[in-house]
Amino acid sequence: MRGGSKESLARAQEALAGVTVTEGLGTELFSIAKLLDGNGSLRRALTDPARPVPARTGLVQQLFGGKISAQALEILTASVSGRWVSARDLGNALDELSVDADIVYADSQGKLDDVEDELFRLDRVISAERALSDKLSDRNIPVAARQELLHGLLQGKADSVTVRLAERAVDGRGRHFATSMRSYQVAAAARRNASIATVRVAVDLTEGERQRLAEALGRQYGRQIQLNVIVDPKVVGGVRVDIGDEVIDGTIAARLDEAQRRIAG
Repeated sequence: MRGGSKESLARAQEALAGVTVTEGLGTELFSIAKLLDGNGSLRRALTDPARPVPARTGLVQQLFGGKISAQALEILTASVSGRWVSARDLGNALDELSVDADIVYADSQGKLDDVEDELFRLDRVISAERALSDKLSDRNIPVAARQELLHGLLQGKADSVTVRLAERAVDGRGRHFATSMRSYQVAAAARRNASIATVRVAVDLTEGERQRLAEALGRQYGRQIQLNVIVDPKVVGGVRVDIGDEVIDGTIAARLDEAQRRIAG
């Protein structure tokens, strides 16, 4: 998001931080985002900068008062009080806030580590199964049918927060399933003031090796690092670490590639 939209999102996030987050709050916020997706007139009415703030917040009260929780109403009111560069930015903000709400709820229940781990494992399972990934992202298949497919994978194996987020990734609001899942992992790490490091190795790391690597990366980057370890035979020894846009590649394969490039001139 840019300019005023980014500032308005920050104010809405402050509103989220000021309420007691319930289990259903994230679902409520996502449902409102979906409602705005399908109703251009309402979306424009709630974001029109020429319309006074009291008129916009009054419309929220008129349409949603008594129909959503007090917490969701407070966050929505704070959201429409801001200025949005694009009318669609409001829906995107509510989508992001819905994820934040579920992450905050998981943290309040002492489940955040479990949810973060489950999101990563689910992402890896689906990435490894091309046919499954294609089905979950196929918009020609009804959302409910794709979510039912997901339930078969997660039944009794994942926390309810993980299930809700995975269902939301299937719905997508135009984003690819994998993109949504990875953004959820980043949100969970950010809740702990951590960054995600995706580590690719030929042989899985021991707990001691994971701890030492996380500590070394933490010292280098000045913040807590959450390791997501992927065993990849193509690594051919050594370790490749991706943190955001940065890559630390100490693998034999990388060194061989570099040698080949030098030989080729």
